[in-house]
Order: sequence, then structure tokens, then C-alpha cells
Amino acid sequence: MSSTPWLDTGDNAWQLTAGSLVGLQSIPGLVVLYAGIVKRKWAINSAFMAFYAFAAVLICWVVWAYKMAFGNQWGSAPFVGTPGPIISMGDELKQAVLPTSGTRANFPMSTMVYFQFVFAAITVVIMAGAFLGRMNFTAWMIFVPLWLTFSYTVGAFSLWGGGFLATRGVIDYSGGYVIHVSAGTAGFVGAAWIGPRLLKDREDFQPNNVLLTLVGAGILWTGWNGFNGGDPYAASADAGAAVLNTNIATAMSVLVWTMLDIIFFKKPAVIGAVQGMITGLVAITPAAGVVAGWGAIVIGVLSGSIPWLSMNIIGKKVWLFRHVDDTLGVYHTHTVAGVTGGMMVGVFATADGCAAFGLTNPGGAIEGNWKQVWLQLVGALFIFGLNIFMTSVIMAFIKYVLRIPLRMSDEMLLIGDDAVHGEDAYAFGDVHRSILHGDTGRVPVSGDGEIGVIQGMAPASTDREPELPPESAK
Repeated sequence: MSSTPWLDTGDNAWQLTAGSLVGLQSIPGLVVLYAGIVKRKWAINSAFMAFYAFAAVLICWVVWAYKMAFGNQWGSAPFVGTPGPIISMGDELKQAVLPTSGTRANFPMSTMVYFQFVFAAITVVIMAGAFLGRMNFTAWMIFVPLWLTFSYTVGAFSLWGGGFLATRGVIDYSGGYVIHVSAGTAGFVGAAWIGPRLLKDREDFQPNNVLLTLVGAGILWTGWNGFNGGDPYAASADAGAAVLNTNIATAMSVLVWTMLDIIFFKKPAVIGAVQGMITGLVAITPAAGVVAGWGAIVIGVLSGSIPWLSMNIIGKKVWLFRHVDDTLGVYHTHTVAGVTGGMMVGVFATADGCAAFGLTNPGGAIEGNWKQVWLQLVGALFIFGLNIFMTSVIMAFIKYVLRIPLRMSDEMLLIGDDAVHGEDAYAFGDVHRSILHGDTGRVPVSGDGEIGVIQGMAPASTDREPELPPESAK
């Protein structure tokens, strides 16, 4: 056995655990959250969009995308690394090094590649929340590798891989910008390109299983311990601080969101609490290990209120938000919350927290460094602009060059899962099978309790043969 003096088994064990926790956030976390939070007729399609993305991202990641995000700089522009595979045994066993930033970790490259993969995967899975209930699955299959390649890798390299934002001092502790602002912005732009759900679905999109949604939410919250706790690349004191601050901000955000629901809507909504949980997790992500506990409380208050106002007040009054069908409000819960948390890094980052994370930044405004506020704004604007442009180019390419519709047909939208996948989420009770399985026009009961009919075909008769009276049965 070859000598590996650089290997710290404790760091490696924690990093693999943290990566596995983040993986669980996608599968099964967001898979079951999506399956429960949508109408019944979209449960399978919504869950499968997340499941597919997780698999597709991994293959793209190890064949070319990891090196684009964390490899040697490609050319003279400090925006992306040189693409290439990282799947040889030599690659997997050597010490983890990020060459452009000069970062080294005391675990193997295979651990680093997997850890960074689960972040890339959950970014696309989060974005899917804006497209649920109408995106053509074939278009989604093509969109995932293209967006990962041309958008995610650029943001990751610029902020984490040693690119221009990192060298200028922008702080994104664990992905408030790289993951959440990217997912929310790309989701909103993509939703505009795809077009809306059926009007009936937009007006009535009640969750089919709130308890299942809570299961997914619980996995998401607990998994965030790995999401933020793994970014020091060590089982360090700063990892512990990041985990504690993550939970403080999230709990505060849930309480604030719930109180606002009670004040304005007179009822504490479970789905509202889940939204508040998500915004709390998102907002603390760019700040988790560099702010103190009281800073996490303030961030939790802001993440429970600013996205609440954005979603429930501004989102219902501003034409653009009413026009673009962002199914789960991903822009509000991720872009708005991500920018909120990112800007608060500029205010509440502590000198001790930055030093513990290995940064040379002297902290934020509370340490007298008001420049950090400006740097955080620049980082947010870059990620915002990058995703508006790249998402639009990719959607246009799929629609106009490949000639693949971005949106399902209205006939498929009326039916849902059975038309798309030939499967039903809850295969019990009086379920009618569709023409896809050999019937003549009858389709499964949809999520809103109606029987759909494929255009141009008469529905199967619902009349029954009259039963003979007992005396005639002889």
C-alpha cells in the first residue's frame, strides 16, 4: 500500500458524510418533496425530473464538467477551467487539489469530486421546481447537461475554483450565489421560455400529500448540515460553527414566516413553514461559517420576511411575476433569499470567522470593512446576469435549433403522469388506464379528480349493463 502522508482519515470521513447528506437532499429529499407538493397527476413527473437530473449531472461531472469548475484556468479569461475527464485511478487516489485557487485538502480527489458533484446536482434539481407541471421531459433531458456545462461551471469556477470573483474577495461560503441565485434566476428565465401550465392548474395546484412534503423538507433541513458543514474541507471548528448557524437561521426563518402567515392570512400554513425553512437555509448558506450566532438570527429574520413579501405581496401585484409561471416560486425562495444572505455576509462577516475559513478578508461592515458589501453586490449581479444570458441561449437552442418543444402539448398537460410516463403515483383504487396501455380513449383520473380524454377520440362509455333482478337470473 502506497504512503499517503497527506490523508487525514477524520477529514475524509466527515467529507464523505457531508457529501452523502447533500446527496440525500436531492434523492430522496427533493424527490419526495416535489412528489408531495404538486397535484397528484404530476407527482411522478416532478419526482422523476429530480431523479434524472441527479444521474445526468454525475456523468457529465466526471467526464468534463468538474475540471471546468475546479481545474486549471482555461486560457486567459478567469471564468472557467479546462474541460476534461477525472476518472482514472490515479485521479481518484491522489490528494485533492484545486490548482487555480491553490487549495489543498487532506483527503483524496475522489472525495472532492463527489462532494462538489452533489452541489452541482442539487442546483439543477432546485431549478426544476420552477418548471414542474408542464416542461417537455425530452427538453429537460437535453437542458440539464447544457446548463451544467455552460452556466453552472462558470459560476462555480468564478467564485470557488479560483476565478475572478474569488480573487477579488467575494465570499460565498457554501453556494448562496453559485447554487441558489443561479437556480432561482435560471428557473425564472427558463419558466418564461417554457410557458405556463394550463390555466386550471395555475389556479388550483393544491399539494396532493402535505405529509410527504414535510418528509422531504425534513431531509432537506437535516441534510443542510452537510451542505454548509462540509465546506471548510475539514472536520474543523468552523465546520461546527457553520452547522450551528445553519440551524439557528433556519429555525428563526420558519418562526418569522409562520407569524407573518398568521398575521396576514389568519392561519399557520404548513407549506408556508416549509417555504420559510427553505429561505432560511438558502440565506445562511453564503454566510454560515463566517458570521456569529447573533448574525445568523438576524439573517433568519430577514430570510423569513423579505422572501415572504416578495412571494406573497410583490409576486401577486407585479405583472412580470404574475405572467411568468414559476411553479414553486423558486425565484423568491432561492434568488431573493440567496441575495439577501449574500448581502448580509458583507455586513455581518466576522474577522475571526473569515480567518477560521481560511480567508484573508478582514470581515464585513461590522468590522469596518464596508467594501465587502460592494463586493457581495458585484458577485450577485454577475451570477444574475450569467444565468439570464446562458439560460436564454440554451432554451433558444433547444427550441429553435433542435426543434424540440419546451412545453408539453395541452393534451398531455390535461392528463399528466400517465400520458408522459405511463405510470400513476398512487396505483390503487378505481384507476382507469389510458390509451397508452391499449384502452380506447379512457385515461386515468387526473390530479383534480377528472377523467381526461385524448383529443380527437371519444371517451369510453361509462354505461354499465343493467343487472338482472334475482328472479330473472335463474
